[in-house]
Amino acid sequence: MIKTMKRYLIAGACAILSITSCSGSGDDVPVTVGNPYLPLWEHIPDGEPYVFEDPDNPGKYRVYIYGSHDTRITDYCGRELVVWSAPTDDLNEWRYDGEILRVSHNAEGNPVDSQGLADVLFAPDVAVRTEADGSRMYYLYPNDQAGGRQNLIARSRRPDGPFEVCNWSKNNPYATEGVLGFDPAVFVDDDGRVYGYWGFQRSYAAELDPETMCTVKPGTQIIEDMIPSGQKDDLFRFFEASSIRKIKDKYVFIYSRWTKDGEFGLPVTNYTLAYAYSDSPLGPWTYGGTIIDGRAREIDENGKVIPSATASGNTHGSICEIDGRWYVFYHRQTGLDEFARQAMVAPVTVDVEEGKGGKVTISEGEYNSQGFAVDGLNPLEVHSAGIACWYTGTRPQQHAWPNKTFFGSYVASGYGTDDKFEAPYAIRNNINPVVNNTSGSIVGYKYFNFTATHGRKNLRLVLNLIPQGVDGRIVVMADRPWTSQGGIELGTMKIKGNMPEEPVDLVIKLPAAASLTGKHAIFLKFESDKPDTSICVLNSLIFK
Repeated sequence: MIKTMKRYLIAGACAILSITSCSGSGDDVPVTVGNPYLPLWEHIPDGEPYVFEDPDNPGKYRVYIYGSHDTRITDYCGRELVVWSAPTDDLNEWRYDGEILRVSHNAEGNPVDSQGLADVLFAPDVAVRTEADGSRMYYLYPNDQAGGRQNLIARSRRPDGPFEVCNWSKNNPYATEGVLGFDPAVFVDDDGRVYGYWGFQRSYAAELDPETMCTVKPGTQIIEDMIPSGQKDDLFRFFEASSIRKIKDKYVFIYSRWTKDGEFGLPVTNYTLAYAYSDSPLGPWTYGGTIIDGRAREIDENGKVIPSATASGNTHGSICEIDGRWYVFYHRQTGLDEFARQAMVAPVTVDVEEGKGGKVTISEGEYNSQGFAVDGLNPLEVHSAGIACWYTGTRPQQHAWPNKTFFGSYVASGYGTDDKFEAPYAIRNNINPVVNNTSGSIVGYKYFNFTATHGRKNLRLVLNLIPQGVDGRIVVMADRPWTSQGGIELGTMKIKGNMPEEPVDLVIKLPAAASLTGKHAIFLKFESDKPDTSICVLNSLIFK
């Protein structure tokens, strides 16, 4: 049975008030925050990651995430851009740096909209230009799609803004000047030349005038179909989400790719990021492969390829090297539509063969729950159930844009409480419940590190959940959901149908977990005699 999102948001709000005995306190904050890596009430899709010097601490560096902001609830994106950042030496310490741009008034200070609404800002990018005095100017490309302002750009002396619009038209105070279109990406090369990329279902690029940072350089032309679309090519299959990086002497273009029907054993989707590479910033390009698949491709008990997370959606992101380790940044879907997307990350490897014609090889990242905790999450900390990277039911999900139908578990959207900015990672705010846990559903987490609990025969798993009036049980597995694939059954727990439908901590004894050490995936399998009826709402988990 598919429940309404309204019910689950209410249940999640009630659960937030009652998660105390499992977590110790609603104030508890995990050190290994998991994936999504930003607080679960925050919705920053389309994230472009950059490492910049901290303007308040010269010589120190931070990772800044520039993305759109899913705050309209019933549609994509929001009317403001915000930025989060973290020190490069502690990627579990993300800080809200505030709003960096809102386009509500024109060049003369008058409202841009008769109702007083600011423009909707879609997937942005940032580029940095070194000025004549050696200082740095940060240019923000906010992907404003309002009429006459699709090419709007803004600039700031600081990576965390605020940014001010800098390309207003001289002839029309409501319009801006420039060439960049949907999903812009801009790159300043080592020689100071500037390049722009954009497009939706068709790829465009141009060398830009470094004086304006937004118009075509005189004497050059726009390149059409720089990366072939699915209508023109059977390999590159560009869809949207342009992003550009330079690694050593190679240019790497990251984009959302429209897969072929049956590719990877699944239906078509634009829920993947792919890459191409070149010796030149404008091509020609060589196709590289897939960097991340938002469907979290997996193999079921019968050897069939399945999506182990949301089966379809959109994604946008890029790659970034932080303290010698490469990551792919992207976003996932939550809830029953595409309007509550969350920032995700996965480690990848990047190998570059320097010299003309050299190859660039980027490994495909694994859709995971650990995020930046590359050695695995600490099982002795409380984590929201919503960091699940595997949630499947008894039959495939259905996707009819923008809505999704689940026949089993899925991650509900969450929006925190009134003090979410003051306590962003406190469990009362940092929670997405996993809902619709019907018989046959599987919820999984990759990965926890059990080195600290190795040998403990009294290890227990404490689940904070809301029973839903159904007799059932939860089976805890390690490594895989099925023993036929090497999974290890750790323990079981019964849920009674007459239990009050309110948050409660239930304990599962796991004597078999004493043998675990290092990183292991954990799976929860739901079973009952009532198919299509949810057994419980799952709020959080902790090992003790």
